[in-house]
Amino acid sequence: MYKRIKRKDNSVIILAHSKETKAITFEVLYKVGSRQENKDNNGASHFVEHLMFKGTEKRPNTVNISKELDGIGAEYNAFTGKDHTGYYIKADNKNLPLAIEMLSDMLHNSKFDKDEMDKERGVIIEEINMYEDNPLMHIEDVFESLVYQGSDLGKGIAGPRENIIKLSRNSLYNYYRKYYYSGNSVICLAGNFNEKKALELINKFFPIKGKKNRVKIKDVKNKKQKEPRIEIINRDNVEQVQLALGFRNIGKKDNNFLISNILANVLGGTMSSRLFLEIREKRGLCYFIKASSSGYEDITSFHIRAGLNKLKIYDALRAIKGELNKLVIEGISEEELTKAKANIRGRLILNLESVTSKLNFYASQELLGKEIKELEDLLNKLDKITLNQVNKMSKDVIVWKNSNLAIIGPFKNKTKFLNVLKN
Repeated sequence: MYKRIKRKDNSVIILAHSKETKAITFEVLYKVGSRQENKDNNGASHFVEHLMFKGTEKRPNTVNISKELDGIGAEYNAFTGKDHTGYYIKADNKNLPLAIEMLSDMLHNSKFDKDEMDKERGVIIEEINMYEDNPLMHIEDVFESLVYQGSDLGKGIAGPRENIIKLSRNSLYNYYRKYYYSGNSVICLAGNFNEKKALELINKFFPIKGKKNRVKIKDVKNKKQKEPRIEIINRDNVEQVQLALGFRNIGKKDNNFLISNILANVLGGTMSSRLFLEIREKRGLCYFIKASSSGYEDITSFHIRAGLNKLKIYDALRAIKGELNKLVIEGISEEELTKAKANIRGRLILNLESVTSKLNFYASQELLGKEIKELEDLLNKLDKITLNQVNKMSKDVIVWKNSNLAIIGPFKNKTKFLNVLKN
């Protein structure tokens, strides 16, 4: 169970209490990410996230912050996405006052020290290098820039290196001031705590300020393509090709989004799924292959990810296309539908075992602007999905002129890949 409290400044507090633990997780989320950026300040959300750990007047540098949290055995970190940024501290529940005060100090009083900022430019560039040097991680960015091409979601979260080098202190501070306001935040607390005392602490260190609505996004229009799109990152020094193949799909706020999760589960969600059995077990063309349906509130992608034998990449792509065509032409069976529902149900229950996972389950719905539902509501909705709904979605989504193929491997010419997708 959870409690949702909407405050007068439009900020929201979500509480998820549990007596089964001695720990707490305190988290603050802001609805800001790379989709709020433009070409010139792309990377600002992620840069600001780093700067929140660089020191305040009370805690002048990173060492002061980390020593204090390490001293109580806390786990702490932050993350930036395309549509939100989050900060959290997990600790012994006796240290709840410190966790709330600490995040308040960091989020409200960070110094934006120019010298620290200049040092952090190098750190962020090395982070970019780390991701780009790892094809398994980098393929996701390549694919998203392709499938969401022409929209705010096509931009990378970390931004281009030239932006990281040139973004000024004033531009980053003004960006922070624009989006880090109370009404754009979701304040989350999970674990074993006294509700009255917790709310007193939250209201003290995260006081109500003014009244301003949460950031509104500009919806991405799901425009139909005229032909398949391909992006190749040429890497001659790799043995395994990373592939991502997918199609634009409805957003997470759409009532039918859960249907696409069933479709992905049947196609490539388990070790007994169609793609796993055909591409790996029968043909031996890959080590891993999976299908997913993921993305954002207004638009998502239905896609396949795989690590493939570079000498047999075209055979593998044809085989993947064959399985997708079979899905469209023949549909899935009642037995497959039943198994997929049972698998998704089991995973949802296991994923929400911890109170922190439940908190994130509630908070993600809040950020989407949806009415928060309990797990049982989601499971009931899952049970009601019909075979016709799933098979209709496969026909609506898997349209080859709307396909997007991202490749990292020893290739330069798109023509042969394009021929496979078109024919």
